[in-house]
Amino acid sequence: MTDTTTDDHAAIEAQRRRAAVQARRLKTLDSIFELRAFIALGVLIVVFSLLSGSFLTADNMITMTKHVAINAVLALGMLLVILKGGIDLSVGSSVGLSGVIAGELLKGVHVGSFVAYPQVWAVVVLCMAMGTLVGLINGFLVTRMNVAPFIATLGMMYVARGAALLISDGTTYPNLAGDPRNHNTGFGWIGSGRPLGLPVAVWIMIVLAAVVAVVLRSTPYGRWLYATGGNERAAELTGVPVQRVKTTVYMISGACAALSGIIIASELTSAAPQAGESFELNAIAAVVIGGAALTGGRGNVRGTLVGAFVIGFLADGLVIVGVSTFWQTFIKGAVIIVAVILDQSQQRFKKRGVAASAAAVATEPAENQPVKVASGA
Repeated sequence: MTDTTTDDHAAIEAQRRRAAVQARRLKTLDSIFELRAFIALGVLIVVFSLLSGSFLTADNMITMTKHVAINAVLALGMLLVILKGGIDLSVGSSVGLSGVIAGELLKGVHVGSFVAYPQVWAVVVLCMAMGTLVGLINGFLVTRMNVAPFIATLGMMYVARGAALLISDGTTYPNLAGDPRNHNTGFGWIGSGRPLGLPVAVWIMIVLAAVVAVVLRSTPYGRWLYATGGNERAAELTGVPVQRVKTTVYMISGACAALSGIIIASELTSAAPQAGESFELNAIAAVVIGGAALTGGRGNVRGTLVGAFVIGFLADGLVIVGVSTFWQTFIKGAVIIVAVILDQSQQRFKKRGVAASAAAVATEPAENQPVKVASGA
């Protein structure tokens, strides 16, 4: 009888050790998956540095970071939408519409026989108000009309692009530097200015990322957003204003898109209604590569920024080493697919790790398990 009991204890102990080893292995894999965006960025920097001596120069890094900033501003707005469990396909069109409105305003607004020239700050405010309005319409369609986010934002993608083409008549607005006599100069500084040696676009990215990070980590709105994306019905039952959260994330995304459009138009000192085409895909890719779940409830600012750097450095690096635009498109699509596959794999490993940890605890000897005290003791 004693031998049988000893054998049983030995078998249980062996099982516990195997479960504990598997749990540690899966936890290590999960940590690696969490760092996949950082690893990908490091690999890109090493590979392109070996292929081109100009890739890692200070000037080129600043230029590439400036390009990244435009996508990062879009991606930060997209992050909020995806955290909610939605999607916003209209941001690329909002980029183009924002630039067109900026061009229209800087060229002068005819009021009767007079021509009014708004100052740059007013142009920026009006453009961002337009982007917010597009987001508000998206939010209204999703929350009040119960239109699926994909369909609602797809429709607004065409509406916003069509509006940009109608306003501009399909033409480009050149020479948006302004005229001192009209008191509308300074627009180009947004795209070309370098306070403290960094482009304005990079400073905008830094400030916006800090604000979004604080909102997500330290405010009730951030907690509401994660709760809504994790389980909308449960969040509603606990008093979260789900409809308001869903509407505001689209408004913020639209404002971020307009801000990106302003940066692009300012950098080029011209605006085209075709600007921003396919930008929504870059923003979504940055958020997904950064570890956010398309189903909502999971993601953060750090990962999104790294994802934006991966997309930006990949695109610029391919240009620097002379890869054709056809292969650039192919590689970018492949990277997005791999990112989604890795995300799904991470979730599977995480579930297996939780199960292995539970099995290890269940096979612990009784004397090592926590003692439960009855509430009436």
